[in-house]
Amino acid sequence: MSHRVKANDGRIWLFDKVLIEQRGDYWHFRMWLDGEGKYVRESLKTRDLETAKKRAEERYIQLRADQMVGKRFFSITSEEGVNLYLEDKQEQVKLGSITKGRYGTISTHLKHWLDYIKRDTKLKELDQSAAKGYFAYRINHAKHGVAHTTLFNEQSTINSMISFLFKKKESVVDAFDFPKLNKYEIDNEIVRRQTLSNDEYLALTKAMRSYVDREAHNLDEQEYRTRELVRHYVLIAANAGLRTGEQQQLRWCDVTLTAHEQAVVLQSKLLAEIFVRKHTSKVRKDRKLMCRGGHYFKRWKDLAKPKKNTDLIFSLDGTTRISNRLILYHFHRMMKLSGINDHEARGIVPYSLRHFMITQRVISGLSFQQVAEMCGTSEKEINKTYYHLNDDRRLANALADYKRKADGTIMQI
Repeated sequence: MSHRVKANDGRIWLFDKVLIEQRGDYWHFRMWLDGEGKYVRESLKTRDLETAKKRAEERYIQLRADQMVGKRFFSITSEEGVNLYLEDKQEQVKLGSITKGRYGTISTHLKHWLDYIKRDTKLKELDQSAAKGYFAYRINHAKHGVAHTTLFNEQSTINSMISFLFKKKESVVDAFDFPKLNKYEIDNEIVRRQTLSNDEYLALTKAMRSYVDREAHNLDEQEYRTRELVRHYVLIAANAGLRTGEQQQLRWCDVTLTAHEQAVVLQSKLLAEIFVRKHTSKVRKDRKLMCRGGHYFKRWKDLAKPKKNTDLIFSLDGTTRISNRLILYHFHRMMKLSGINDHEARGIVPYSLRHFMITQRVISGLSFQQVAEMCGTSEKEINKTYYHLNDDRRLANALADYKRKADGTIMQI
C-alpha cells in the first residue's frame, strides 16, 4: 500500500478520506463516513508510526465491513431513542390521536424495555435478536407476575418505537424478533389472584362505608368529599368494568340513569347507560353499555353537586380529573380496613375491579362476546384472558337451583 505524505503537517493519508495525524506525542485515526456525513476520530494509542499505520488499516477494514452490513458508527442511546418516540407521542396526545392514558401506558412499556436493554446502549448496535431474552427478563423481574397480554402489548409498543426510529435512520433494524408468545402461556392464576372474591368485595364495600364515616374519623369537608369520591369510583368501577382512562374522563352528560322494573334482583332498580367517547377509549371507538349500579351515580351526583352537565364525574371541582395516585392511596387504605391483608402481595389494584366485573358477568351466564361488547374489547381477548372462568361457570351451572314464584313462573336462584 502506498501512502501520500503531506510535508511538515504531521498527517499521512492511507486511503481516500482516511488519514493518521500526530496530536502531541500520539497518532490519531480519522476517516470520513459518507453515509453518516461525519468523521470518525480516534486515538491509536501509540507514538510509533508503523504501529499507527497497522492499527489504522485494521480500523479502516472494520469500519468498512460494518458499513457493508448497514451498521452505522454514530448512534444515539436507547434512552435518547425512547425520548424521541415519546416526544412524537406527546404531539399525538395534543392532536387527540391518542389519550393521555395511552401515552402513560406506552411510557411504562418503554421503561421496562430500557431496564432490560440499558439506557446507555447504542441503538445502532442492536440487531434483530436484541429482544431474545426480554420476556424471560420481564417474567423473572415482575413483582406480581406479568400476564401474556401484557407481554404482547409491550412487544407491540417496542417494535412500534423501533420502526419509528428506523424511519428516522436512528436504528439499523425496523423490528426485533421476540420469542414466540406461545412459549409463555397466559398466567390465568395472575388474573385469578388479582380478582376479588364475592366475600372480599362485600368486605370492601362494608369497609368503605366505615372509611367515609365523618364522626368516626373526624373528617373535614375536603377529606370527606375525597374519600366519598374514591369510594364511588370503586363502586362504579366494579359494576361498569371501564378502563381507567375511560372512567376518569366520564362526564355527567355521558351517563343516563334508567329505572328498570325487571331488575328485581338488584339492590336498586336504577341502571346506568354509559356512553364511552372514542377519544377517551384505548381502542378509539365509541361504545355504549348498560350496567347495574345506577344509584351510585345518583348518590355521588347529590354529593358532588356538579355545576353543569359537562363536568367530569370523578372530580372534586368538575374540571380536574382524579389522579391515579390519589385513587391508589385511598384504595390501599380501604383494602387494609376490609381485612384483605394480602392485597399487595396478590397485586390487587383499582384495575382489578375490571377483572371483578368481567368475572361476575361471565359467571352470571353472559357469553364472552356479550362481555367483550360491554368492555370494549374482543371476544378473543376475553376468552384468552378469562378462559379459566369456564370451569367456574360449569360449576355454577351444576349447582344452580330454582324456585317457583306465586304466579307459577320459575326463577333460577
